[in-house]
Parts: sequence; structure tokens; C-alpha cells
Amino acid sequence: MAQTDSKNAIFYIKRITGLLLLLSLAAVFFISAITKLIDIEPFEWTFIGLGIGNMLWASVIAHIFIGIEFLIALFLLFHIYLKEVTYPITIGFLATLTLYLIALIIQQGNTGNCGCFGEWLYMNPLQAIWKNLAMIAALVVLLFIYPVKPYKNQEWIAAVLAMAGLVATFIIAPLNANNKAKTVQRPLELNLLYADSTNMPAKELRTGKHIIAYMSLTCPHCRKAAYMLHVIKKQSPEIPVYLVISGHPSQQKDFFEETKADDLPFLLYKDSEAFRQMAGDGVPAIYWINNGVIEREATYLQLDPADIKDWLKD
Repeated sequence: MAQTDSKNAIFYIKRITGLLLLLSLAAVFFISAITKLIDIEPFEWTFIGLGIGNMLWASVIAHIFIGIEFLIALFLLFHIYLKEVTYPITIGFLATLTLYLIALIIQQGNTGNCGCFGEWLYMNPLQAIWKNLAMIAALVVLLFIYPVKPYKNQEWIAAVLAMAGLVATFIIAPLNANNKAKTVQRPLELNLLYADSTNMPAKELRTGKHIIAYMSLTCPHCRKAAYMLHVIKKQSPEIPVYLVISGHPSQQKDFFEETKADDLPFLLYKDSEAFRQMAGDGVPAIYWINNGVIEREATYLQLDPADIKDWLKD
């Protein structure tokens, strides 16, 4: 009798522990997906950095990736083919992400936000690796203590959940179809940049084609734009990008640590009145310049590498 009670106690301990682990894992995947969707653009730019040269395709892939996270969370919650499908696929998914993060550390060092939880929770690549390894360990434990046999009509529930998980991302955060820069035709007084011989660009911007971005060191949207331009330049070094920045020198270090844009040529411009004259009413002001004439102006959501390359060829 005592032996039976002991087995029952062990059984319930395993079930309760397994359920708590499973709910915790599902919560992490849900939070990861939702926080990326809240501010999806930086996550989309990750795929630009991986070589996707078109903003629309990068956005589609980002949505699908987040949909997979939703799907895993739903499959865990609804106990869909746990031992046969969900546990192994989730382990593979996390292992793949971990290998990517290791490669990222080798290439760039353990710096910046990995984007696991969007902009909501800062996590560097090494922290993300430890997080993934802990989740993989929890899944391995679940394989042994919480297998849960498939139940009736599970395949139909799985199909509905799969559709809901993948479609939900496109509903919550619709694709940005208006990602084309605005076509304009007006001169930009670039001579102002060269008025002070002690504070002027080291390169000639008045001739040829350039992407010139006017930014403030204190502007949060400027930081997003600077990061996006950094990603584009890293992937396509032939694109001529130049930053004209306004602000106090003491703010410069923090700006570049967050944006990683210190690999871009820039000028910390001192004449605030001339800066406003060139930049216009607001920043970031991102201009596609051809021989001193603005041909297009863009927000940071309209910096499509494929469009920029086509414009440079014209």
C-alpha cells in the first residue's frame, strides 16, 4: 500500500512539475512573439542584415518567424503531439537560434540587443544563449516526465491553431505596403556643410549620389533610422550613406552604442540654425541626393535596400 502511495505521489509530482514547466515555456514564447510585434521594424531589419535585400520580403519572413513562436506556444498550451512533434521541433528551433547567436558573437562580439523580446527587454546575445539552453533543458526534462499521449481529433485542432498562429501576426501588425520613398525634386543647400573649414564633411557630398540623413542625438526615431542605415551599409557597402548629426558631444557615445552606426561616416554639425535650414521641420530627415538635388525623401520605414540600389543605377 505504501509503495502504491509512493508511486502515486511521484506521478503527481511529475505531472505538476511538467505542467508548470510547460506553461512557463509557453509564456516565454508568447511574450517573445508579442513584444516583437509591438515594435516589429527592428526585428525586420535583422533579416535585412542577414542578406534579404527587399524590405517586403524581410517583413514577411519576420512575421512568419513570430508566427512560429505563437504556434509553438499554442501547441504547448493545447498539448498538441507533445512528445512526437512539439518538443522535438521546439528543441530544434531553439538550437538553431543558439547557433545563430554563437555566430553573431564570433562576428560582432557580445554587444547590442539580440531582439529576443523586441525593445521591451534588453538581452545581449550571450544572455539569449543561456536563456535558450535553459529552455532546451526544460524541454528535455518534459520529454521524460510529461509526455502526454495524443488525444482525439488532435490533428484538426493542430490545423486550426497553425492557421491562427501564422495569420495572427499579419493581422496584429499588418505589412507595411507603403514602403516607397517619396519622389521630390528640390535643391538642398549643401554648401552650408562646408562653410566652416574646421567642421565640415571629409568627403564631397555636393556631387554624385548620396543618402544623407539629418539626425538629432536625442531623437528616438533617429536612433532607429541610424541603426537601419548601419544594417543597410553593412550588407551593401557600396551604398553611399552619410549622417549629419546635431546635438551635444556628450550624447554621442550613447547614440552610437545603441545604433552601432559608428561604422558610418558622419559629421557632428555645430550650426543648429543651418542644420534646421537643411533638415527641414523634423528629424530624422533622410534625403536621396543627386548632385545637390533631393530626388527622394524617406522615413526610416522606407529605406528599402533594393529601391536604393535601383536609384543609384539610374
